[in-house]
Amino acid sequence: MNFFTSKIAEFLLKPIFLKFFLKEIKGLENLPRGNFILACNHQSHLDELCAGAVAVFSKHYNFHFIGQTDRYRGIVKFLMYLLYFLTGTLPVNRKNEISKKRVLEKAIKVLKKGHVLIMYPEGTRSRNGRLLPVKCGIAKIFLATGVPILPVAIKGTFELMPAGKVIPKFKKIIKILVGKPLDLQEEFERGKKLSPESKEYGELIERITKKVEENIRELFFNFKNV
Repeated sequence: MNFFTSKIAEFLLKPIFLKFFLKEIKGLENLPRGNFILACNHQSHLDELCAGAVAVFSKHYNFHFIGQTDRYRGIVKFLMYLLYFLTGTLPVNRKNEISKKRVLEKAIKVLKKGHVLIMYPEGTRSRNGRLLPVKCGIAKIFLATGVPILPVAIKGTFELMPAGKVIPKFKKIIKILVGKPLDLQEEFERGKKLSPESKEYGELIERITKKVEENIRELFFNFKNV
């Protein structure tokens, strides 16, 4: 979102979100001063409110989601593209390799402008409430920018609005836990010395992807301990 639409969303949606959905949010002290890549689990369309809230709490009003386009058809697809345009969402057709390459380029571009990028590295919403494996796109974006990855876990959105449901339940059960930015400086420096086509670069991508997944899972399963 740009500054204008973010402020409108903050004014209109934040009171509703705080009153009817959010039970607690912890770890805000971990928010970086500069921009970051917010990486969180994905179980519901309510996650957009949660992740957007974290960006706003960090006082970053220029932030972007990555949104898929391959599940929509007809007027719904048109309205989705309109919403993406208004909110600065980066569209991607997950079934098209060219589209996936372009969205990575756009993501790198907005990060280099100092904006925040919000990603669901699982690639899709969970259909059963369980965490899915993390895909490697986030690691590629990190190695191209060096912008810190901030792991975030969201719990409760699946119970309120799972995939297939249009209207959520209004219940204050959502919990958000913000982790510490991942220490990946060593991997970033090593990546600068490697060819993206090399086996070593691919192994580095896998290592970063694994770290992101491990951190999100640890946060998700440790809500009761914070």
